[in-house]
Amino acid sequence: MRIDATLQRDYPQPERMKARPASKSFMFPFMFAAVTVVLSPLSISAQHALTEDMQTGVSATLATKRALQLRMVHYNLALDVTNSDFATGTVNISFQKRGNDDVIIDFRGTSITRIVANGKVLDPKRKEVWNGAHARIPANILHDGENALTLAFTSPIAPAGASIIRTHDVTDGADYLYTLLVPSDANLLFPCFDQPDIKARVTLELTTVGGWKALGNGKLLGIDTVSTSSASSAYVFKFAPTEPISTYLIAFAAGPWKTVSRKHVISPGTEPASIDLWVRASRVNEAESDTLIAMNARALNWLGRWFDIPFPFGKFDALLAPAFPFGGMEHPGAVFYNEESFIFRERPTVSQLLGRQATIFHEVAHQWFGDYMTMRWFDDLWLKEGFATFMAARMQASLDPSSNAWKTFYLRNKPVAYATDATAGTTPIWQSLLNLDQAKSNYGPIVYNKAPGVLRQLEFSVGEDAFQKGVSQFLKTHAYGNAGWRDLLKSVGDAAGRDLTSWGSAWILRPGMPVVEQLLEVSGGRISSLTLAQRPAQPGLSHTGAWPLSLQLLLYYADREPVRITVTMNSDSLTIPQATGLPAPAFVFANEGDYGYALVLPDSASVGWLEMHVTDVKDDFLRAMLWGSLWDLVREARLSPSRYAALVLRELPKETDEQIASGLVGRLGVALTRYASESQRDSLLPTAERVLGVGASNPALPYGMRKAQLDGMIALASSQASIAQIDSWLDADSALGIALRPPTRWAIVIHLVSEDAPTASGRLRQQSLRDSTTEGRRQAFVAGAAAPRAEVKREYFTRWFSDTTLNEEWVTSSLRAFHDQDQDALTRSYLVPALDSLRWIQANRRIFFLGSWLSATIGGQRDAESLVALDAWLSAHPALPSDLRQKVLQSRDELERTVMIRRVFARQVQQPQLH
Repeated sequence: MRIDATLQRDYPQPERMKARPASKSFMFPFMFAAVTVVLSPLSISAQHALTEDMQTGVSATLATKRALQLRMVHYNLALDVTNSDFATGTVNISFQKRGNDDVIIDFRGTSITRIVANGKVLDPKRKEVWNGAHARIPANILHDGENALTLAFTSPIAPAGASIIRTHDVTDGADYLYTLLVPSDANLLFPCFDQPDIKARVTLELTTVGGWKALGNGKLLGIDTVSTSSASSAYVFKFAPTEPISTYLIAFAAGPWKTVSRKHVISPGTEPASIDLWVRASRVNEAESDTLIAMNARALNWLGRWFDIPFPFGKFDALLAPAFPFGGMEHPGAVFYNEESFIFRERPTVSQLLGRQATIFHEVAHQWFGDYMTMRWFDDLWLKEGFATFMAARMQASLDPSSNAWKTFYLRNKPVAYATDATAGTTPIWQSLLNLDQAKSNYGPIVYNKAPGVLRQLEFSVGEDAFQKGVSQFLKTHAYGNAGWRDLLKSVGDAAGRDLTSWGSAWILRPGMPVVEQLLEVSGGRISSLTLAQRPAQPGLSHTGAWPLSLQLLLYYADREPVRITVTMNSDSLTIPQATGLPAPAFVFANEGDYGYALVLPDSASVGWLEMHVTDVKDDFLRAMLWGSLWDLVREARLSPSRYAALVLRELPKETDEQIASGLVGRLGVALTRYASESQRDSLLPTAERVLGVGASNPALPYGMRKAQLDGMIALASSQASIAQIDSWLDADSALGIALRPPTRWAIVIHLVSEDAPTASGRLRQQSLRDSTTEGRRQAFVAGAAAPRAEVKREYFTRWFSDTTLNEEWVTSSLRAFHDQDQDALTRSYLVPALDSLRWIQANRRIFFLGSWLSATIGGQRDAESLVALDAWLSAHPALPSDLRQKVLQSRDELERTVMIRRVFARQVQQPQLH
């Protein structure tokens, strides 16, 4: 076992960052919602006096220096969480030090009350010792070799904005605590070296209210009963030391949790081991505990075989966390999952079940890719996230070959990846990061959706066997340590006998993506020429030249076997000589199997055939991709949204795949309510309501297909008749033969509120009384945000910033309802204030919130006036940090496309033509 903490990073070292004074308060530039928010514990004058190492956040320079300076770190952490609003703690830090520099410790919690370094007492009240962001331990009291520090501190516990999240269960009145430290909140919890390449063993001792249970990364060794200042009877949980792990992976949970324990073989050739599932007491009977535990165990076993590395940590448990802002979090030995995504309040669809399984497989894969081997710095975030998503699909395909897992992989990843990567705000997969404070900006579709697509391209290019061998060797080489993307490509390249340097430069370092056009010429019923032309989705975004593409080209015939040609494309244009002289196909598709990462736009002849026969293609995976290529033409303003909607309405009743049908219903809604003009929408809505109604009420269809069409009816209801229809469903226990459970009932109520229906307020009161659970209260909050009234919008916008008791997940859930696109005239006044808040959001919200904030705000607008206002704001803020500007540009792209599509096809109502 080797701790690889001293390796140099594989990126150029940044210049020393200048001291950046932080605004002490933030004032919105509009009169009706002035909110003051403290951004930093440091005064402006104090910041100017600080060295770079002591500035807020963790700079890449500091991280590089410490990775060379420190080894063999061990945190002995004792925390008392018996007080509901703050934790008190002591951490003993031991480490080996090299060199003569001071040692900088990161901590931005509530207070430090004591610092002892090698027996010498330091005064934390002095700014040069602790400034609210870092503590400095002078070199003259440190040793070259073993050192020991002790720090006493306090940290916040809160519903949001803290490293320890407190959630309250209104059903039984109980409180539950859990940590969430990714990517940079470990230093909000306790003083530490908060960077991924200083791995440490962690020994945790946790004092809780008596009668509680506690979960940690390590095995539970014992429980003592004591008295504290906050509780007359308290428990002290003692956990075994962990293997070396990164600070952002440290985790614990405490509260009156219920546990279900089952034994499974989690490592090949070993005896069954116990896995505990932790669930809130009020929901434990709803959880499919046996299924969830077995799914985790199956993943652990399969991955151990595939990687040729047994499960690398001492134990494995899972917790269903309420109001959790992510799908899951991969803490070694203690994975947290989103409770609401794992306990269904209505009959789940196939997509929901597959999504739950994919989340489990993703988080379990992280135990190797992310926990066992961790990226050196968050610029290589993709190295864990992209791999976890890719391995989840690879596992799903192996464990259940009938699941058509690569179809699901395509549907869940590629549209999202392409929609971001085709924008002017896209980034490379490797994303430069000068300070850990900015790491939140690195999270998004490029690392979660593009990266796994690129890995699939890599596996196809080098072959499955070489890919697997290279990945296994990569993990073994960097066991319990850290690595970078070049290390991975070196290992895979060695296994394949190839140099992947240029491949990596194109796919890992270059921003943007290729668009592949199919150019087909036919003469006398035979192919005279078939050419693939490659171009960047955003010309001028990066260096020119073709991306290396490996594709499987398909020539499809309605009356004979298809022809498949493996294509390697290293130039802007490639003529396919094998196709010349072949009979003219029904259609051509250049990326069968989804091996290549590229937006493939079909030729006009292929589009003509697909419009008439797309559902005749029996291969579900291929058919899903063909539907996707037609949608891409809509987004490129080359196929009118009304023409696409008409095609969906004609072919949807013939569709047999639940996932494809669900996606078609969603795109139908976008085509009609966002891209189409009002006249186009009005002309097609009656047909849409009829088709969806027939599908939803058809008992011969699978439940998931019926449910998707019922949901589509609810979302599209706008006429008096359709509003009255969905309103009447609330008086019954079913709608069109489908049982009405709380999620669907809330969807109806929220839509009635957004449409300002006469019954809306009454229905909201009724449903709130009917569903008084924690989730019901959250949905009621979302419904309130949907009201099309100026005073309501003002109240919500202000509360999002001023209410410290408001859980962040509630805010995220309410964004789309607030920015309902049919209320764009009402919410346009919030566009600029929302943009003005970006720095505060980056500093105070979780990793995915920034993307959700911008997507909802900008995505809630549809007209050119809003686009002009957005561009004016960008022009007026030339000093906006590049990571924030890129995030804005990513969301701006959808607004620009909407304006362009509506302009191009504004006058086409019937029989629009391919543009």
